[in-house]
Amino acid sequence: MKSAMTRTAVALAVLVGALGLAACGGGSSSTTGSNTGSETSETSGGGGETASNKGPIKIGAAIDETNLMKFFDGPALAAAEIEAEKINKEGGVDGRKIEFTVENTQLEPAKTKSVAENEVNGGAEIMWVTCDVDWATPSIQVGLKAGLLTVSPCIGTDQMGPKRFGSEGELAFSYGNVAQDEGAALAALFKKHGWKTVDIVPDQSIAFTQNVCESFKNRFEENGGKVVVEEKFTEGDGTIGSVANHVNSSPADAILICATTQNDLPTFVSGVRSAGNQTPIVGPWSIDGSFWLPKSPKISNNIWVTTYASIYGDDPNPEVRELISEMDKKGAEPATGGFVTGASAIDGIKAAVEENEGSTEGKALAESMVNFKDLPTISGEISFSPELHTVFGREYRVIEIKDGKPHYVEMVKAGTPAEL
Repeated sequence: MKSAMTRTAVALAVLVGALGLAACGGGSSSTTGSNTGSETSETSGGGGETASNKGPIKIGAAIDETNLMKFFDGPALAAAEIEAEKINKEGGVDGRKIEFTVENTQLEPAKTKSVAENEVNGGAEIMWVTCDVDWATPSIQVGLKAGLLTVSPCIGTDQMGPKRFGSEGELAFSYGNVAQDEGAALAALFKKHGWKTVDIVPDQSIAFTQNVCESFKNRFEENGGKVVVEEKFTEGDGTIGSVANHVNSSPADAILICATTQNDLPTFVSGVRSAGNQTPIVGPWSIDGSFWLPKSPKISNNIWVTTYASIYGDDPNPEVRELISEMDKKGAEPATGGFVTGASAIDGIKAAVEENEGSTEGKALAESMVNFKDLPTISGEISFSPELHTVFGREYRVIEIKDGKPHYVEMVKAGTPAEL
């Protein structure tokens, strides 16, 4: 497991920081499942209303299998398929088994659109899309136009819904944590540990990291906290060394860095710790994983992360530990806790279909899903609202990295999402 994890993690560390950048794909399509369809410019979807309610529930996955997003899409899909297999063995959803067909978008906009059209024309009743809303937009639009419930396992902003896609976006949902919720959870963690002053370091390269830091700041100040220094940077702009120097001159109780695991994060941590600054460094799910850590245990120390699940063998939920074991057996070892959102999305789809007595009609499923409040899933209780179609309300695992070794320490909850 360790060697496979290392290979995945190294690749992820190199590539993940490119989120939000335009991508150009290439090569041939990799398609799994029975639905290959045909590439056309028009879809023939009917929002699932023509389904017999007796055959399989067909989920068409238009995801990246070869480029940057495969490190998010792949583990989430693997977890979703395992959860679906478990449900199928127990009799399915109202007697209907869950069936995935998967096609590779390669992150090419035109291909992403045609792949989604293939899935709709091949009979998909639910659309499953990649974990970045910009890259997923062509497939999201196809799913929404066809009247299908359109789901992403781990988009982390409030863009997956009406805010971006208008009234059609009422059919779009993400099972990632919305940034407003995670920012509030981070503020709750600070309050729990008595950290009353903070230096904030937000990466400006993607919306998620900006939104998490902004949400945290708003809730932290509501709680009576004080921001001492706010040092913005953009991944790769060459300023991270000076950012670390400015933070080192600050007397704050803790440091919040909202970033990805690309090169600037380990450089920042090394710059802070090498100066003898042992102030707690805290971050959201986007800095989860051990693969990016500087090798020295003295440097990779006193780092705190909020995330979906612990991949270090100590998650408090035995179902999550079992899911990780099943993923290991399939060679799909997760590098971060974000994998569990795929399984959680299947739990949510199951609940919506059951409420509609086996129907997969898009509007009906969306009406059920938007009313989820504290719905039990493998990742915890989740909620949606008409304004937020990305998850809020579930508890976060808190991981502490001590002397280079990550371990689960506690749970924390946002309470209510913070304002942006």
